[in-house]
Amino acid sequence: MTDSAADRESIADRESILPRRGAARTAKLASIPIGIAGRAVGGWGKRLAGQSADQVSATLSAKAAEQLFEVLGTLKGGAMKFGQALSVFEAAVPDDMAKPYREALTKLQSAAPPMSAQQTRRVLAQQLGRSWEGRFAHFDDVPAAAASIGQVHRATWHDGREVAVKVQYPGADEALRSDLRQLQRFSRLFQAFVPGTDVKPLLAELADRMDEELDYLNEADNQRAFVKAFEGDPEFLIPRVVASAPKVVITEWVTGTPLAKVISEGDREIRNLAGRLLMEFHYSSPARAHLLHSDPHPGNFMITDDGRLCVMDFGGVAKLPHGIPRHLGEMTRLALDGDSSDLMRLLRENGFVRTDSDLSADEVLAYLAPFTEPLATPTFHFTRRWMQKQAGRVGDTRGSDFRVGRSLNLPPEYLMIHRVTAGSTGILCQLDAEVPARGIVERWQPGFAR
Repeated sequence: MTDSAADRESIADRESILPRRGAARTAKLASIPIGIAGRAVGGWGKRLAGQSADQVSATLSAKAAEQLFEVLGTLKGGAMKFGQALSVFEAAVPDDMAKPYREALTKLQSAAPPMSAQQTRRVLAQQLGRSWEGRFAHFDDVPAAAASIGQVHRATWHDGREVAVKVQYPGADEALRSDLRQLQRFSRLFQAFVPGTDVKPLLAELADRMDEELDYLNEADNQRAFVKAFEGDPEFLIPRVVASAPKVVITEWVTGTPLAKVISEGDREIRNLAGRLLMEFHYSSPARAHLLHSDPHPGNFMITDDGRLCVMDFGGVAKLPHGIPRHLGEMTRLALDGDSSDLMRLLRENGFVRTDSDLSADEVLAYLAPFTEPLATPTFHFTRRWMQKQAGRVGDTRGSDFRVGRSLNLPPEYLMIHRVTAGSTGILCQLDAEVPARGIVERWQPGFAR
C-alpha cells in the first residue's frame, strides 16, 4: 500500500459521504424494513378501503416512516430527490396516520448530512480554479442548507455581495443512476405513501431529467431566464446568478421564512399570502418565461420580509415555448361546467382517452369534476381534508373512480405539467391556504376563461 495517511483519509472521507457504487447504495436501500413497511402499507390500504382506523397500527406506521425516509435522506442523490417529490403529497395521508409520515417527509425537504469542508473545497478548486478563494471576501465552510445532489454555503463575493454557493456532491451522477434503478424495485411499496398518485411514472420522469438536474450551467441559464421574466415584479424574487460552473452555481443570498416554517408555524395571513403567490407563480411562469419550475416542494420557496415569494433551485425546469396548452384550460372549464360530451371529445382528441376505451362520458366527468372544485367559487380553502378526500376517492379499489382513473391515459408531454400541478396543490393543502384560485387560472390558463 503506497497511499500516505492523508491520502487514505481523503479517500475514505470522499467515499463515506455519498456512496457511489451501486452495491453500496443498493445495500442501504435494501436495509429498508420491508416487513414492517409492508404491514404498515397493508394497514393503510385497508384504511383507504374503508376499514376502521383502529385496525391500523400507528406504531408500525411510525417505524416504517422513520426508517424508510431516513434511508432516503441519508443517501441523498436520487433517493432523497424521490423522497422530496413524495413530500408534497403528505397532505393526502389520513389524519389518524399523518403525524409520523409528515415529520419524516418534511425532513427530506431541506436536510441531509453534509459533506466535509475538505470535500467542498476540492470541488470548488476543480470547478472554479485553484485560486477560487480569491473570488470571495469570505466563505463559510459550514453548509447553510443541503439538497438532494448538492449543498449550499453562505459566502461574501469579492465585491461585497452576500451569495449562496451551491456545490454538487462528488459522485452525484453515479448515485442518481444507481438510486433510480433500485427505487423501481420498491415502487409498489412507495405507492402507498402517495395514494392516488402513480409512482412509476414519477420515477421515470426523474430519470429522464437526471442530466438536466446534474448540469449546474443549465440550471444557471434557467434561473437567468426566470430572473428576466420576473424582473421588477413586486411579489416575486428570483435570486440573480453571480457565477456558474458545471458543478457549482453562485447566486445572490436571500433571507426569508422557509415555506416549511410557514406550514408549521405561520398565521392565517402569511399562509394565505404564500398560497396565493405559489399558485400565481405556477400558473404565470409558462406565459411569462415559457418555462415551468418543476421541483415543487417547500424547501425551494420562502417568503421574504417584504412579502415576496422567493423561488430557488431551477435544476428541474420544463420548457414550454407556447405556454400551457390551450386545450388543458378548455378541458378544465368543461369539467367545471359539467359538459361531459365536449369534455370526452377533447380528451379523446388529445390522447387522454384511448380510442378503444369503453369509458362513458359521464363516468369520466364524475372522475374529473371533483378536481375542479377549487375553481367553482372565487376563493377556495385548500385543506388536508379535501386532499385526503380526493386521494381516498381515486385510491379506493372498490370504487368506480379507481377503475376510471386506471383507464385514462396521461400522454408523456403532459406528465410534468400534471405533476407540478398536483405537487403545488399538495403544498397549498399543507398551507391550509384560502386562495382566489379561479381568478388566477382565468388570468393565466389559456382556454379556461369563457
